[in-house]
Parts: sequence; structure tokens; C-alpha cells
Amino acid sequence: MRRTIDWDGDAVTIIDQTALPTDYRILRLRTVDELIDAIRRLAVRGAPALGAAGALGVVLASREGGDPRVSAARVAQARPTAVNLSWGVARALKKLDEGADAVLAEALEILDEDERLNRAASAHAADIVLGLCDRRPLRLLSHCNAGHLATVAWGSALGVVWHLHERGLVESVLVDETRPLLQGARLTAWELAQAGVPYRVQPDGAAAAAMARGLVDCVLVGADRIAANGDVANKIGTYGLAIAAHHHGVPVVVVAPSSTVDGSLATGAEIAIEEREPDELRTFMGTRIAPPDADVFNPAFDVTPAGLIAAVVTEDGRYRPA
Repeated sequence: MRRTIDWDGDAVTIIDQTALPTDYRILRLRTVDELIDAIRRLAVRGAPALGAAGALGVVLASREGGDPRVSAARVAQARPTAVNLSWGVARALKKLDEGADAVLAEALEILDEDERLNRAASAHAADIVLGLCDRRPLRLLSHCNAGHLATVAWGSALGVVWHLHERGLVESVLVDETRPLLQGARLTAWELAQAGVPYRVQPDGAAAAAMARGLVDCVLVGADRIAANGDVANKIGTYGLAIAAHHHGVPVVVVAPSSTVDGSLATGAEIAIEEREPDELRTFMGTRIAPPDADVFNPAFDVTPAGLIAAVVTEDGRYRPA
């Protein structure tokens, strides 16, 4: 599979995640405005992929007229919760004084690093999962999408599935549909099908019942920001999932590159939570499903306390708060 996000010499190229699974479409983004729009409407999403988008946004800014730092700041602010976006912008900006070619070289290095780091993180996590779970082969549960599409390549939490599947250690994956935009049903299920991994899609509300029936050995999720104490911001619904897993004795393992750890935040209470447009909940596939004036609470993420998580894993292995 091609990279989720890349540079073709003149433009940023992305797999349009709003079109899957019915349409596999590649977009070419030539301007900062086009990139920001793609980030905001989730055509490119996933914390590691957003880190690459941030760096490539600086590449575009360095080639446009005006002050590239102003344009780069707009990219960094396109979504507030995933720390990787501002991390990628900041890292590429450090090369700005050396010229546009140096910025591009740094951005391309971030792209190359992403696959290496996520392969390493998910390999560490696979060993940790095997240490936490006695049953073989494993029945895993995934929430949202933390696979190839959420990164430049390979994946973070779903990368664990790839490692275990290669060893014949995966019986099946339960895929939370992940409301309101169905990243689990649309994206994770599509990736598992492409890889030939057995899976079943379930409503988000069925996760606790699946655990109660003994159908889940381990929960695997990614992260959009990890506080210094190990609290984790991830797709809305992760907190409730972790509470149910804790009650049923099912370990929750979080997998992310170290760039997702934000040491400037002591706890998850300091993480800014993005709230999305009300019509994401008032409508579905273009059809209105709620009164047009219905008030809406639509946070994109929630924060899971470290005490509910069995392990947070990066390319350096298990993350241990200082």
C-alpha cells in the first residue's frame, strides 16, 4: 500500500480518508489552504500522519509568498488535540533559515522515520500483549483507526495486529464502528480486509457486552496526545471503553510514537479537547437524523486516566512516567 501522506515533488499527496471504503482516491494538495482544509475535514487524520502533514505544511509555506511562519502557524492550529501536528510544524520550522530545500529534507526524514518508529513501537507492544494475555490465538478489540491510514505507513495500534497476524496469533479483531464518523467501520475494517485478518464490526455500545461474554483478550488503541503522567487523549469513546475493560479485567494497550508524548502537560486534564461541528451528529451520510436545531455535544476526543491503561508503548518500549 502506498504511503498515506507523501510528497511527489510539487505537492502533498494523501489518500482521501473521507472517500473510503467505497472510493480509493488520491488528492494532490498544492497550497497551505488546501492542506488545512484536508486536515480539518479529516481527509488526512491520525496523530502520526498529522505530524507528517505539519512538516509538509511548512514545505508548502516556504514555497508560497508571504511569511512562511505565519502560514505554518495556521497549519499547526488546524486541529488542537493531536500534538504531532504542531510537533511536525515546529521540527520543520527549525530548518527554515537554511532554505526551502532544507525544510523539505527534514519533512522527508519525518516521513521515513514514521514507518520505522511505528514498526518498532508496535513490535514492542506485540510482545507486551503476549505477556499480558494467556490465550492463543488472540481476540483483539480496536477503537477508531490506528493503522496504516493514521500514520505515514504501517500503523501504531493496528501495527500490533500486523505483527501478531504474521505469527499466526490473531483469531479475530472486534472493530468498534466509532461514531460519529465511523473510522472503525470505514477505515480499520477496510485495512483488516486488505490484510486478510478476520474481523467483525460492532456498535460502539456493544464493547462492554463483548467483554462480559469473554470475547475480548486485549484492547488496542492509538493516541493523539499523552500527558507526562501517562494519561491518554484518544478518539471519543476510549475512556468508556477503558472503564469497561478495567471492570472485566481486560488489558488496554496504547501504542504511539514518542512524538505523541507531551511532557509539557502534567496530566490529561490539561489537554485541549477539540469539539466538532454539530451537523456531524445531526446528519448521517447526508441525511438529517436529528431535529435541525438540536443542541449537540460533539467532542472528538476524551482522556483516559493512566490507571486504566495496562501499558503505553512507544518505539522506546513501555512508557514510564518520570
